[in-house]
Amino acid sequence: PAGGNESGGGGNRSLLPARYPPAAGGNEDVQIGVLFASKAMLQLLVNPLSGTLIDRVGYEAPLLAGLAVMFLSTATFAFAENYATLFAARSLQGLGSAFADTAGIALIADRYAEEPARSRALGTALACISFGSLAAPPFGGVLYEFAGKRVPFLVLACVCLLDGLLLLALAPPCATGARANMPVGTPIHRLMVDPYIAVVAGALATCNIPLAFLEPTIANWMKDSMGASEWEVGLTWLPAFFPHVLGVYVTVRLAAAYPHLQWFYGALGMAIIGASSCLVPACRNFGQVIVPLCGICFGIALVDTALLPTLAFLVDVRHVSVYGSVYAIADISYSVAYALGPIVAGQIVHTMGFAQLNLGMGLANVLYAPVLLFLKNVCQMKPSHSERNILLEEGPKGLYDTIKMEERKS
Repeated sequence: PAGGNESGGGGNRSLLPARYPPAAGGNEDVQIGVLFASKAMLQLLVNPLSGTLIDRVGYEAPLLAGLAVMFLSTATFAFAENYATLFAARSLQGLGSAFADTAGIALIADRYAEEPARSRALGTALACISFGSLAAPPFGGVLYEFAGKRVPFLVLACVCLLDGLLLLALAPPCATGARANMPVGTPIHRLMVDPYIAVVAGALATCNIPLAFLEPTIANWMKDSMGASEWEVGLTWLPAFFPHVLGVYVTVRLAAAYPHLQWFYGALGMAIIGASSCLVPACRNFGQVIVPLCGICFGIALVDTALLPTLAFLVDVRHVSVYGSVYAIADISYSVAYALGPIVAGQIVHTMGFAQLNLGMGLANVLYAPVLLFLKNVCQMKPSHSERNILLEEGPKGLYDTIKMEERKS
């Protein structure tokens, strides 16, 4: 069987050689890169549509639809026997994620309208996302080794099914008619040109580039430069989960005490990411390389936990409090990094070297950190005139407006 021993981006590649027949006449490294990038690419294309749809129909139905598509795509992986089927299943994952990721985060922002509860809830979600991404390589590798290639996918398909059933039990998509009376959300193209939202989106994309670019390249570099064993490659990213959770916890606590410094927490996170990226090529053994990777994940936790609630706040004060499109923009930011990572990172390493890749990513984060100064006065903003008209001046027009007005009064 052919195949490398690398971890992949955003869902992550098995640590053991794949036993699928390679597509005829193609370069295997390129095929694997395209396979892993296909999810983020389709997600990137679908997100503008999914964000608009979520704003129109609510959060629960798109979340359920996304989970259903994820169940179907994961089950397809379990029984795929050729590259074309793998590619279709991976792309289908992008379709499901475009709805499930965006609707899930937007639902949290909608349910937790006030700080610090919103930051705490979004931080919990980010910690779970981190756990899924960083625990995937050892999870997939161990089950693949001892139970075969189908079992990891079947387990994950069951998780999707269970999540969908819990959603139906706790938040049925058709349980309330309040959605019909909600104000129309701001179109996604208008949100994209909002300078504050654009700065946040740029930060989210930039801070995730090191993770997206290192995941497909660091395994080969560890083998070549330090003779890393299979188990070391498999556990490379798992220790980084703990500083990520620590970063979420620290940011939530700081945001509760000093909410006006959200921009600073994001800038500090980008500086830590930049410094950690530059340290990776200097590592000479497995123990050393764990330290900068933990620094990268700690910095990402600071940026994500500080800036995702800021997106919801910007929508509250500058637009209309409907969150599907703004979190579709956040998902687009992540997708840009993970669409480029599996394809571009390997080419950069091949032409310029692994050290130059890391120095470039570190420099990009350090240079972007001061840009977040633009968000310094965001916390002093007041709700937009259109929002006040909808919720206060015109009086309640339906269930949603009545609830919102009562919340404002309390």
